[in-house]
Formats: sequence, C-alpha cells, structure tokens
Amino acid sequence: MLLSIVLPLLNEEENIPLLYKELKEVLNSMEEEHEIIFIDDGSTDTSLKLLQDLQKEDSGVVVVSFRKNFGQTAAMSAGFDYARGDVIITMDADLQNDPHDIPMLISKIREGYDVVTGWRFERKDKFISRRLPSIIANKIISSTTGVSLHDYGCTLKAFRKEVIKNVKLYGEMHRFIPAIASGMGISFTEVKVNHRPRRFGTSKYGISRTIRVILDLMTVKFLLSYSTRPIQIFGLIGLSSGGLGFLMALIMTFQRQFFGVPLSDRPLLFLAVLLMFIGVQFITMGLLAELQARTYHESQNKPIYFVRNVFRKGQKPDNDDSV
Repeated sequence: MLLSIVLPLLNEEENIPLLYKELKEVLNSMEEEHEIIFIDDGSTDTSLKLLQDLQKEDSGVVVVSFRKNFGQTAAMSAGFDYARGDVIITMDADLQNDPHDIPMLISKIREGYDVVTGWRFERKDKFISRRLPSIIANKIISSTTGVSLHDYGCTLKAFRKEVIKNVKLYGEMHRFIPAIASGMGISFTEVKVNHRPRRFGTSKYGISRTIRVILDLMTVKFLLSYSTRPIQIFGLIGLSSGGLGFLMALIMTFQRQFFGVPLSDRPLLFLAVLLMFIGVQFITMGLLAELQARTYHESQNKPIYFVRNVFRKGQKPDNDDSV
C-alpha cells in the first residue's frame, strides 16, 4: 500500500524541519511505501527553500509551489491531484496535528472505512476565538448536511484514493469533504486524535472566515440535496408563493363580487400580485437550473452515481478497493 501525506503550508519555516523528522520516524516504523507532498501556498519566508533542500535529500518528498497564496482549499486540491497513494492523509504543517496518529487512521481504513476523520478531543486553542466558534459551526454543519461529526475543522484525515479523486473543491470547502463525499455513499468514522499547542508561527485562521464558511455550507447543502434536481427546491418555493398569492387574490375577488368590498385601498391585493410574480420567477429559475445541471453533468460526463464494486459470476470484483 502506498501512503500519500498531503501537507498544505504557509510560512512555516520553523516547523518544517521538526515536522519532517517526526513524520519520517512514524512512516519508517510503519514499513509502508510512502510519499510526503508539501504544498507551499505562496510562502514569503524561507519555507520553500527548506522544502527544496528536503526534496534533494529525500526522493519521497514532493514539493508543489504556488505562484501566490490561493488558500488551504486550493492547496489541498493540488495535493490530491499530485498524490499517487492508495490512501491519502491530510495534515496541518504547524505541528498541532500529531503524526503518531497516522497508524490509527490507517488501521481504520483497513477495517473498511472510506474516510477517517480526526476529532481534536482535547483541543489546545483559545476558547473564545477558536474553540467556541468551532463548536457552534460543527453543530450547524452536522445538522445541515446530515453528516454528524464533532470536528469538521480537523485537517488530520485519511481518504481512500477512489473517494477523494472524485471530490472537487472550491471556496473554503476543504472542511466539508466528509459531507461532500457522503453524497457518494461512502462509509466514514471519526477517531479521537492528539492535538498539540502551536509552538512556532501564527495561526492563519480567524473569525473572519465564519461568513465564508456559512456561504459554502449553503452551497454544500444544495449540492448534496438538489444538484441533480434543482426544480424540486425552486419549484416548491415558487408553487408555495404563487399558490398563496393566487388564494389571496381569489378571496379578495370573492369579497368584491358578493360583498362589494372595494379593492382600491387594500395592500393585500399588491401582496397577492407580488407573491404570484415571485412564484413564476422561482419556477422559471428552477427550470433554468435544470438545464444548467444537465449541461454541467453531460458536458463533463460527470456521473450521478458511484459504484464500489461490480460482481460477475466467476470473476473477482471489477473495482476491488480493499487495502
């Protein structure tokens, strides 16, 4: 089995030597073939120089250098693109994730899970600025996506290659990978992992990311539930709005015809007309979204289903993903 360790980083010059040494100790003790992929996300310190030196000394090190800072999601996506491993493990490069947890993740993959995600059970971060927003976000994400995890923000995760290669990431969606992959029908589990305080450098996260995470969560929810049938959400809103407006207009028409109630001074008439127009707009939007969804899937030959194995009489599974 080939392991690919994917490490996005930005300005971690003090952490890189210690991280590499610790990683090699753990990986060599496992006696598994491995590669370590560092993605330099536009560092302005000596991080890239240190990585280049490591690559010259160790042929198992791969260095991907970005032209500028594109963000952690883009860095992870690049790592997945360049990874050759049967199992891909993601980690932060700030030494807060413990490399000694890697064997535990691999053991869970061997049990048959497609995705194993870490849970920083005893997180070593400030409560108000980091842990409290994370707790709230994890509950919102779990309830919205239907994929219940204690710690969506933990970068330490393990993926089977055939799962992660079918996941496309944009925005800040790297934290939603388990939820996105759940649409493929994967099996996943969560394990408690060690979390260490940051020794060098500064955190790249802050409260400002909350708004972007919320917007991406809306995107993920839509992709999970309605990406292949958008008319069902837009049409439902349109029918509800239009139906309510039509019912209000019908009642007012009945009142005008049989009870002589004037319509000229009734704001409800304008509301009824507005609701009907909104209903028509939402239904039209749903139909346009249906056309766009078909273009999206058909132009890229993007599947609307994912197969684990195909069993035929007298043959081994066509797509044996055992590790």
